[in-house]
Amino acid sequence: MAVPGREQIRESILRYVELPGARLLRALKLTPNAVTLISFAITVASAYLVGSGWLVAGGIVFLLGSGLDLMDGALARLTGTASPFGALLDSVFDRLGEAALFVGLAFYAIRGGASESFLPIFIITLFLALIFSQGVSYLRARGEGLGVFTRAGVMTRTERVILLGIGLLIDQIFWVLLLIAMVSCFTLFQRMFTIRRELNQGG
Repeated sequence: MAVPGREQIRESILRYVELPGARLLRALKLTPNAVTLISFAITVASAYLVGSGWLVAGGIVFLLGSGLDLMDGALARLTGTASPFGALLDSVFDRLGEAALFVGLAFYAIRGGASESFLPIFIITLFLALIFSQGVSYLRARGEGLGVFTRAGVMTRTERVILLGIGLLIDQIFWVLLLIAMVSCFTLFQRMFTIRRELNQGG
């Protein structure tokens, strides 16, 4: 039995999650930009819960906000209201929401989530995960600015969101951050060389 690839999984999510959710949001008279802002607010709430030490609750709320964030683009296409500004707004608040969760994790560690001797390792790992994650996202945006559209790489935002949610739910967030840091570093260079290859072929 063949293991479904990323595109097959993405198609299933679109069909069974995004489109039904987008239809519900349309029925509720919500605009795509409103959905973007609501999902960001939910993510900030999850960051507060995490910073307060409620990891499981924070993980549930984070996955809820991230799931809602999947639907703004689908809603825009469904209602014919897709716009460059909407895409920009979504991208900006995706980055801000992810950063907010990392801030919450830093507060969690500082307030006793990590022992005093382990705290520096936790914080360094946290910041490496954030830096490489943002670098991966930046490369996609910069590549598009250069005319190269790519989602190449092992650790994209979708994988990060799923791993962060799971890590919070099972209280293994340090190991998840370490995994994200290492694989995002690999993905950053993987994506950079993919863009380089496409630029050379186009030139």
